[in-house]
Amino acid sequence: MPSSCSIRALWILTNQDTVVYSRRFPVVEKRWRAACERDKCCKEDDLKYNVAPSLPTDSEIADAFVDRKKREGSARGFGIRINQSVEGSDSWVDDPITRHIISLCTKNEEEKNLVLWPLVLHIKGHYCILVLPLVEPDHLKTYTRMCKRSDCGNAVGADESLSPLLLNLPSITGAFMVGHMIGDIITGDVTEPEIVISASPSVGGLLDSLTGSIGISARAKPVAAPVAGSTASGSATSGAMASDAPKIGLRSLDRDAIRSFISSAMPFGTPLDLNYTNISAVKINGFSSADIPPADQKQPAWKPYLYRGKQRILFTIHETVHAAMYDRDEIPDSKKISGQVNCRAELEGLPDVMFPLIGLDTARVELLSFHPCAQVPEHGNEKQSLMFSPPLGNFVLMRYQAFCGMGPPIKGFYQLSMVSENEGAFLFKLRLMEGYRAPLSMDFCTVTMPFPRRRVLSFDGTPSIGTVSVAEHLVEWKIITTGRGISGKSVEATFPGTVKFAPWQPQRLPTSGAVLGNMEDEESDAETESTNNMANVEDLLMEKMNKDLQAVDLEEPFCWQAYDYAKVSFKIMGGSLSGMSIDPKSVSIFPAVKAPVEFSTQVTSGDYILWNTLGKCPVAATPKHRVAKYIVGVSD
Repeated sequence: MPSSCSIRALWILTNQDTVVYSRRFPVVEKRWRAACERDKCCKEDDLKYNVAPSLPTDSEIADAFVDRKKREGSARGFGIRINQSVEGSDSWVDDPITRHIISLCTKNEEEKNLVLWPLVLHIKGHYCILVLPLVEPDHLKTYTRMCKRSDCGNAVGADESLSPLLLNLPSITGAFMVGHMIGDIITGDVTEPEIVISASPSVGGLLDSLTGSIGISARAKPVAAPVAGSTASGSATSGAMASDAPKIGLRSLDRDAIRSFISSAMPFGTPLDLNYTNISAVKINGFSSADIPPADQKQPAWKPYLYRGKQRILFTIHETVHAAMYDRDEIPDSKKISGQVNCRAELEGLPDVMFPLIGLDTARVELLSFHPCAQVPEHGNEKQSLMFSPPLGNFVLMRYQAFCGMGPPIKGFYQLSMVSENEGAFLFKLRLMEGYRAPLSMDFCTVTMPFPRRRVLSFDGTPSIGTVSVAEHLVEWKIITTGRGISGKSVEATFPGTVKFAPWQPQRLPTSGAVLGNMEDEESDAETESTNNMANVEDLLMEKMNKDLQAVDLEEPFCWQAYDYAKVSFKIMGGSLSGMSIDPKSVSIFPAVKAPVEFSTQVTSGDYILWNTLGKCPVAATPKHRVAKYIVGVSD
């Protein structure tokens, strides 16, 4: 079998465990059957696993998926061996990776168990995507031995270990990329990286200094990427119409879009190009005879069209701040930055671009990954040169994780205590942009108090700055609104008040059901309502915990108890918090061409949490010393 990735089949299930779309690839399946026949002929002993003569039907997949949820406790499973684990199950292998790479057991006419593995599980929105890549039969045989092993866990240096086995299979990585792309299509998250440029050019000099000192910052706007290249005349029709149009995501499960994407991106089951922008551009514009690269250059796969028009390069460093603020002596606050360098290079031909990354060392970068178009030398000094052959349109050139080189943009505390069963008293005391100087400016800032399991009747309180709005399950405090940003100064904000809730009413948790169709085609759809309900281990655990802690929403990602956190949202323009930067004057293009280079930065909040000082909170110990890792050739 070749080492490239091939997909045997894929399925899309709803949260009611119904298969709504499936696709099988007979060419790849034929290769799997031939490999199984060779394995039987070459091995002296009988195979200790049963290989299905054909792929299961949609109804059998749904049945097996429901059975696994009952056995493993949830769709993802526990990942480690616990008391509920049984021999032959994924959790019996005792490896956390089985939360993402699962197996399903179906039965044939003789009631023998047939194992389907490895299935890459990707959950996006209300859908579960299962992707079955092609592997060697020996890999399946190794997995079934692990499922029957008596010892618990994978010892270091063991002969057979699941994670190293999977990480050495390129088909697993390819299946994950297919699952993520299918998930983005069905949930409408197919968007291009945002490139921000100033709405008006900077005047510079004294005017910039004055506007920055009084808190006025230049407004910026996002720019969409062109979908396709040009035609022979340089002013084509369809390409020109779509050149500045933003990407419009799919809002629901669009089977036509999925069929079109699969047919173009992975014909016959082998992924060729999973870039949705490239696939859409080829479908809309086709190819032009004018898009022939120079004879001495090879056109890369990530650039199906050659650009023609006004040349320029745009860079945007977009950082996301994640923080947990405790305001406790025994628990240190934590903050971390995940960033990416977005690029859009509108350059004719197939040029190379090189520039030095500023602040790579001072940013205390933990992890780096680059687009396949980048050529990255070994990590060196403060300024690291990076060369790349840019694709067409917006793309992520580099991703990184780093520590915040400055203090938290928002710090302070949040306190809330329940004075009665249906009334709570709260207090915020925050300080914004302390220690931050121009050109850094905060574009907006909002604090949200969520109450997912209680209905808000009223609240009483007046903040020192900003406005307050109330919804059914939250109170929102807009400290700074867009258009009234602050720059070059810090702001202190306080907000005391009380909030009243409707009387508590216990809520029944939804259970999962299964509806099964009878589709056996290579590609099938099913839309049947759920009729059978069944509880799994996760439902029972949630019900038991709710008896003792009724005001808890166990599915909320940050809830330790119902009212123990507030979430902060903000945007900062004018610089990065990690220290990463790009000098436009240092950008070189080969062969040389006159093309203006624009650079911008923006910082947005991710999971920026203020934990209730008076309540319980989760905390994890982190190691003091970290080693940076560098990964080359990781596509977005």
